Amino acid sequence: MLVVAVLKIKMPDARMPTDIWIQAHVARLSSKGVPVVVLKRGDKNSGIIIVKINRIETGVDIFMQERDLSGNFIWQPALDGRRVEEPEAASFIERQAKYDPDIWIVEIEDREDHSLLEILEM
Repeated sequence: MLVVAVLKIKMPDARMPTDIWIQAHVARLSSKGVPVVVLKRGDKNSGIIIVKINRIETGVDIFMQERDLSGNFIWQPALDGRRVEEPEAASFIERQAKYDPDIWIVEIEDREDHSLLEILEM
């Protein structure tokens, strides 16, 4: 009796390279008048992204791209979701960049307190 075993192997996701994703979002946000700048360029194909949302008068929110248990990318608030002052945000981002040289850092200015999802969908 011949027994055939089939292994289901999850292939790596065929996602868009990081640099293309960032270029598209920077162009789209800029066209809508949203100030956005790439502060640090990481690995063009697979670098993780930190989004720094500068609320100007009320502090800074930071989000990091991570994978969930299913392997999908999600946005996680950094620093326990706290809005922090610029020096604390800069210190956190500097530590992350030292830990992961392939990381991308994007800063968005938002005076109107939009959520990250609202900003990325503008």
